[in-house]
Amino acid sequence: MIHTSNLQLLPFERFHIEALLHDKHDLAEILQLNIPDSWPNFPEAFAVLVNESDESEQFPVDWHGYFLILPKDHILIGSGGFKGKPDESGTVEIGYEIASEHWNRGFATEAAQGMIAYAFAHKDVHAVIAHTLAEINASNTVLKKVGMNFIAEVDDPEEGKIWRWQINRNEYCPS
Repeated sequence: MIHTSNLQLLPFERFHIEALLHDKHDLAEILQLNIPDSWPNFPEAFAVLVNESDESEQFPVDWHGYFLILPKDHILIGSGGFKGKPDESGTVEIGYEIASEHWNRGFATEAAQGMIAYAFAHKDVHAVIAHTLAEINASNTVLKKVGMNFIAEVDDPEEGKIWRWQINRNEYCPS
């Protein structure tokens, strides 16, 4: 689990995802949390997690997906995590999604900071990247706040043009 000032990032387990895919209320019951109506925006991302791993396989030990939990209010406010383990160059990708009811309260920034700190706590990680739509939006602001820099516009076969953001270990300043 990753802890930040206000959030707990609880690693997904297979049974969590299966419950979510069956019915969001099943997941709420398991976690004993309220889940906003607007979450998740991309349920298909959770289906991919289950479909790409076999029944006996655990999700990656260090490079989990996480539920973003606001424990003081007993609310799941979003999800995020790593898009796999670091590649051969020591680069790992983060992503996050905050339920619209919880936008503009600093939670995306706090979650991204927590994931970056977690990544750089691993000696084999030299850079953390993220991707956004190729447009000015709130995610750009979040990534700038956590010290990431715009690197390039790239073509993604599924999304089209996207922007790549990155922070290197030597640029990282823990708060």
